[in-house]
Amino acid sequence: MRGMANHAKGSADASAGDSDVMKGFPPQAALQVNLSNWQQPRYLRWAFRHMREIIPTQAITTGSQPRPFAASTPAPIGDTGVTLADGPSTVKQVLDSTYTDAVLVLRNGGVVHEQYFDGMTESTMHLVMSISKSIVGCVAGLLVHRGHLDPSAAVSYYVPEVAECGYQNATVRDVLDMRTGVAFREAYAANDSEVRVMERSMGWAPRLDVDPRGTYAYLTTIGTSGPRGQDFVYRSCDTDMLGWICERVAGRRMSDLISELLWVPLGAERDAEITCDPVGTAIHDGGVSTTLRDLGRFGQMLLDAGMVDDRRVVPHQWLADAFAPPPDVRQAFARTDNAVMLPGGWYRNQFWFFQAASGPVLLCLGIHGQLIYVDQSSRTVVAKMSSWPQAQNAAYLAATLRACGAIAAARLPNI
Repeated sequence: MRGMANHAKGSADASAGDSDVMKGFPPQAALQVNLSNWQQPRYLRWAFRHMREIIPTQAITTGSQPRPFAASTPAPIGDTGVTLADGPSTVKQVLDSTYTDAVLVLRNGGVVHEQYFDGMTESTMHLVMSISKSIVGCVAGLLVHRGHLDPSAAVSYYVPEVAECGYQNATVRDVLDMRTGVAFREAYAANDSEVRVMERSMGWAPRLDVDPRGTYAYLTTIGTSGPRGQDFVYRSCDTDMLGWICERVAGRRMSDLISELLWVPLGAERDAEITCDPVGTAIHDGGVSTTLRDLGRFGQMLLDAGMVDDRRVVPHQWLADAFAPPPDVRQAFARTDNAVMLPGGWYRNQFWFFQAASGPVLLCLGIHGQLIYVDQSSRTVVAKMSSWPQAQNAAYLAATLRACGAIAAARLPNI
């Protein structure tokens, strides 16, 4: 679910994991990870690497020929200077202090830095939370390009089941840009918030008797909080609505769509997976787990305007529109507190953006510190997997973005 809105400060000394979790035959009760505790600080680092052992998942299969990265020369980025709000730092210090599980830096398509922490390896799958939204957004872009999906059409045209709820007047474009006006609070600290009710309905937490069974059943209960097409409000439910639309128009489930339209054309090295709810619906807003390198391949494709070698994967116009949206998209973002973290920013087609001195930077963001940073001017991609103890932490995000900016600005070996 799982993006950037509603930041809360966290404690830098909170534990993001415990080396004894799930150790033993069987593990002691206090060390076992389950549906009730997997998002708690002590357990989430282990959980993010073992989602299939906690929640049902569907495979996102890849092809038989992984695409290699371009030839490259490793670069020592750890000592690169970073200016933080509280003084000078380095990239290494930022990585060490933000519960990094893995980080990959690509320059011109080549790997210049790849690092794993606390037992992660290149074959470890890791939950990427709301980076899943950007993946689903690319699926939607391909369906638009193929003529199966009209962004200007009403949501209820494709999914009549929501004609009487908060989505009754929303368009597909509203869903893509999170301007639906539906009543949904992305408040992770409040157990009665809509995001927590949806989470229980989709099987990410134990379900209460009053909760709907399944994500789509929950979406039909959502109310209205304001007019559609106005303010940007980060709502994970909008991506789940988008996923429902994509599955309905394609007649296929999301795991198969991601496999066919993205993972195979990307030349992904390993199968990915996506969690699913009690009735087999993919968790579109945050359920994807993948390896670091394949996350980097996705980011590189975005940097290359949707191309992989000489093959187009995502339509050029879809990404061009995201990088240069209509003025009202920026205005809708500027009215929110997100603009403090991402100055001059916007949200379009399930991507975040901010305006750097060198030009727009594309971001894919997920709670607990998942990130893809795409800087066109320097031809740099940074992919970072993390396990912040808190869902959202403004200080960690600000430090990470500044570290990425320092990496992008650094003079790395020519590739």
